[in-house]
Amino acid sequence: MKKLLLLFLVSACTHADATTELDNEQSQTGQNTEVETEKGVIALPHRVNVQSEYAPSEAIIDGEWVAVGSKKKHAIGRDYDLLFNGKPSFRFELKADDNSLSGYEEGTTKGRAELSYCFATKKDFEGQLVRVYESAQKLKTVYHHGKGICSQGSSMAYEFSVYIPSDIDESVSTIFAQWHGMPDRRLVETPDGELKMLTTEEFLQLDKTTLFEKDTGYEKIEVIDKKTGEIKYKKGKPNGWKIEQGGYPPLAFGFTDGLFYIKANSDRKWLSDKTDRCNASPLKSDILVPKKSLYKVSTIAYKMAMNDFPKDTWVSFKVNVDWTQYSGQSERIVKGGRLDVSMSYEKNNKPQSIILVDDADILIGRNDEDGYYFKFGIYRVGNSTVPVLYHLAGYKEYQRK
Repeated sequence: MKKLLLLFLVSACTHADATTELDNEQSQTGQNTEVETEKGVIALPHRVNVQSEYAPSEAIIDGEWVAVGSKKKHAIGRDYDLLFNGKPSFRFELKADDNSLSGYEEGTTKGRAELSYCFATKKDFEGQLVRVYESAQKLKTVYHHGKGICSQGSSMAYEFSVYIPSDIDESVSTIFAQWHGMPDRRLVETPDGELKMLTTEEFLQLDKTTLFEKDTGYEKIEVIDKKTGEIKYKKGKPNGWKIEQGGYPPLAFGFTDGLFYIKANSDRKWLSDKTDRCNASPLKSDILVPKKSLYKVSTIAYKMAMNDFPKDTWVSFKVNVDWTQYSGQSERIVKGGRLDVSMSYEKNNKPQSIILVDDADILIGRNDEDGYYFKFGIYRVGNSTVPVLYHLAGYKEYQRK
């Protein structure tokens, strides 16, 4: 039966779209077949850098998702043994040596194996000049042209479910669901300290002389690869330019310090200040007591001991969000935010339902012109290398009236 299933999955893959030139190590592996990695688990091998490339057809999962992060075969798979509402669930796993990204603090690491609900396709750029796509690649805004985006200030509803095994290590530090902002790299601070939204053409001119690493600009030095003869670039000295790169996710569900937590973040600053580490600690912060800086607010909306979080059963969340509305360059709060979260599961064959956040007033969002998008999976943070494995399924989102 499994051989027939595998044959069906492989034959269903199409390769109509050519892949684009990639500029990030998290891009596709080039594999075009799905393989069984564990009993009942079919690996999902393709990876897409949603910021700087569109998704080819073979990388799109169920018409809704693309995978990002670790390329390891065990990292992201479809599990036909652990079903949710009669359908295969998504299995996520990071082992001890799977961190591949630099952490927030110097010398630290983090690991990622996630599905992104937001991405663009080749069709999103049809009828436009080639340079529109090429510009979006350099701006890292390819995904701004795609699906899965909700606008700033909107009222949204989300549903998803997680299955946490009882043998999970309680020292894990991982986010399993998060909503991201959508920064615009044209927003810069000049060497003279002026905040400015560049035109696309102005940014492309700046890109010729400046290499950006995170939010900091450096002199762009051209070098020739001795082996291939290709032109490459390395960074020189900092040249005084700063660029909008984003910040903490506005909303996240995760585990850390032996706790399950829900965290909401708000940043009203037009150009994010990466040195402002206003970020509430689930361990140290009280529920619904915000931590504040001049521009940022970080709130632990809920937490419980990880021991008490239901294991070996599907736990379903319903999340209603009124995203905060910001004013752009004037950096004001136009409209506050609200958050309502409930959790349901079965215990001893009896349905359980708990309200975790009861329609609370919470500042939640970012002062980006564009809105937010959803990802779930494993985002292992805090320099943790503790192995993590769990399942997710049942995602829905829709706008509330």
